Amino acid sequence: MTTEIINRRKFLALISAAGLAGLAPGISLAREQMPKRRIPGTNEYLPIIGLGSTKPVGQIADRGTAPIASVLRTLVENGGSVVDTWPRNQPNDEGFGRVINEPDLRDALFVTSKIDRTGKQAGIDQFRQTQRLYQRNTLDLLQVFNLTDVETQWSTLMDLKAAGEARYIGVTVSSQGLYDQLATFVRREQPDFVQVNYSITERGAEQRMLPMLQDKGIGVIINRPFMNGDYFRKIGDRPLPEWAAEFDCESWAQFSLKYILPHPAITCVLTETTKPKHMAENARAAFGRMPDQAQRARMRDVISSV
Repeated sequence: MTTEIINRRKFLALISAAGLAGLAPGISLAREQMPKRRIPGTNEYLPIIGLGSTKPVGQIADRGTAPIASVLRTLVENGGSVVDTWPRNQPNDEGFGRVINEPDLRDALFVTSKIDRTGKQAGIDQFRQTQRLYQRNTLDLLQVFNLTDVETQWSTLMDLKAAGEARYIGVTVSSQGLYDQLATFVRREQPDFVQVNYSITERGAEQRMLPMLQDKGIGVIINRPFMNGDYFRKIGDRPLPEWAAEFDCESWAQFSLKYILPHPAITCVLTETTKPKHMAENARAAFGRMPDQAQRARMRDVISSV
């Protein structure tokens, strides 16, 4: 089942419908594929839950490749494909490259990476190392991390896309403090994707960035749905509200994801975990009913009272 990005003017009306029926009506995880959304301006669709793999990749040197391989296989088994990472060091990235090129994973993943260097040649060198370590001549998505030296690196990304070495290009931010710079960049350029922080506890993107990105026809990837773990520390051992079952929510992780997913601007949400069982739990948030407008307001009230 696929879901098209809808016009923002229809958003409030849509999520008012019981269970957000247009997204996943009465869906059964056993029978249905993970819902997908169209990459704006293309005929390609992405599953709506992905993996932000920086933490598990960063543990490869100490823990080996088995944990990240298990998490990635769980993502794929549950219908996901998007795996987003950030170059760290050669031993970790080389191990990651071996995993994503295993026969059952190589063609199943939408692999993204980033440039976080200052200076043109430094950015090019970093990308060349990523190509080598990931064993991929073409990355599905290449991004400028947190707008680092974006004027220089954006020119490089456009060249790499033109050369067929990056299928899509974009930029990332992970804090509201970068929104002014991001807005300036987006008014001037047309990236394929913008990655931005957004969650039930970090809602600043709702008012400004998400509407702007949707109006510009830019794909949106969400990071920090759990605020790098701060969300769970905030929740503590509180019981999940019983009424969360009204939109098929089984856990606090799904509580935040199901708050995020109804927004029409969003293409994919990255969840970061080192455990396959948590990856499966996160993926299940894509299925079943979604909260309507009134339920989302109730969800905000719960988090505001914590």
